[in-house]
Amino acid sequence: MQWILQDIPLGRNIQTIRMERNMTQTQVVRQLQLMGSEMSRSTLANIEVGRRNIKASDLKALKVLFDVDYTAFFRE
Repeated sequence: MQWILQDIPLGRNIQTIRMERNMTQTQVVRQLQLMGSEMSRSTLANIEVGRRNIKASDLKALKVLFDVDYTAFFRE
């Protein structure tokens, strides 16, 4: 029997939270940069579609920016 493991859609969850806050990728990146992140808009776009991993420090900054608990990012 073969098991198929599905990963948590972290990027999609970030995108959902961002859209719930009515923020564009550019607005999020500007705020992150003010917090010390070097993330670009294209990097955020790639994270949201699952083509790139997010740095722990950027995830922490998004937690603060969006005012959510980490569990919000890890919903299945």
